[in-house]
Amino acid sequence: MLLDDKTVFVERFRHQVPEILHRWAVSAACSSTYYSLRVTGWPLLARGICTPLRRPGRVDRSMPSPANCRRLVTVVDDFVIARNPEEGSRLPYLLRIPLGPAGVVLKSRETWPRTSKVYCHRALEWPAEPEVVERVPVRSCVRRGAAIDLVLDRGRENRSQFVLTRIRGGREAVFWQTARTAKQARPNVALPGARASRLAELEIVVDVHERYAYTFSKQQAVTRRARLPVGDYGLVTDGELVASVERKTLADLVSTLTSGKLKFLLGELAVVPRGAVVVEERYSSVFKLDRVRPAVVADGLAEVQVRWPNVPIVFCDTRPLAEEWTFRFLGAAAVLLGEEPGAEAFEATLTEPPPLEPVEPSVADIRRWAVDAGYDVSDRGRIRVEIRDAFHTAHARIPTAFSTPTTGGADPG
Repeated sequence: MLLDDKTVFVERFRHQVPEILHRWAVSAACSSTYYSLRVTGWPLLARGICTPLRRPGRVDRSMPSPANCRRLVTVVDDFVIARNPEEGSRLPYLLRIPLGPAGVVLKSRETWPRTSKVYCHRALEWPAEPEVVERVPVRSCVRRGAAIDLVLDRGRENRSQFVLTRIRGGREAVFWQTARTAKQARPNVALPGARASRLAELEIVVDVHERYAYTFSKQQAVTRRARLPVGDYGLVTDGELVASVERKTLADLVSTLTSGKLKFLLGELAVVPRGAVVVEERYSSVFKLDRVRPAVVADGLAEVQVRWPNVPIVFCDTRPLAEEWTFRFLGAAAVLLGEEPGAEAFEATLTEPPPLEPVEPSVADIRRWAVDAGYDVSDRGRIRVEIRDAFHTAHARIPTAFSTPTTGGADPG
């Protein structure tokens, strides 16, 4: 069955066989068929929001998970770089980042961190008539802790990160970096090095039902017994479970998977801000099982990971390595979640720019829309005024000078 045939099948039978469509969509989550579903606008699968004036076929590929919805920002704006109108400023550019309901504004030294990290600083305001240097559509803009992850909708120079930190003297600073220019990001902490996980001591709560619990005797951690709502090892802050790790042997993992209990477990871990499952065995041992088909276990693990991508299932070779990974995971979660209050306060102090002017649609956009709407339009040449007006009316826009007929040569096709 071709890709277009699958899309027609979904549109025709989506109300009759939701369970079949759900199973098929999960298996196709990483394929182009999944993206074709999102283009069709099916609300049950297309959880991203696409800007109406974007070019048809463009898809917002950000996939919000239930546990991260409170920190995920729906992208409805573009990333804009303009010249800084302040005279004598060492930061000649303004960055308009689509974070939050209205976005934020920063001053920057460069237009992209190509060779090294770029220093940024808060800006007072966005100019009324900015001199735009570049305007790029955004696929996602999410703040995770003290870092803002920005993904642009273009082929190159599309992934970057804004790190909120403090430099010597306690002054706040923002560094714009990419994977190439940043060897290690240390958000919201002083630049000099610190101990493992940057914590002098970590308190890990061990569930009272854990029989053979990790002692963390070789790690910089202390433990205490308590009842956990989910997981075997947790991080509790102000009486709330903020991170949890479920320990599994391979036999226990296979048993919970084949009995269906693993899905309920992952559903509970997904509610925790940070959750994971650690397995005291290597992944290759799955294919050496003799009492159950290895393919069934491998497919089941793949399915639950697609359903709950925010709850990783990590295979460690031995029990000591699983203990070490649990310690590192909870330590990293403690640092990241500890940055949230300061990062939220810093974000609240940034300047909110005014709304952006909508991007004028191209001739190709209008022609493509007219063909889909059933208008008689030629492949080349000028587009009639009534078709332009109908396009603007359909997109709830007031026609501007762009809707006037063109003069001179024919428009490119």
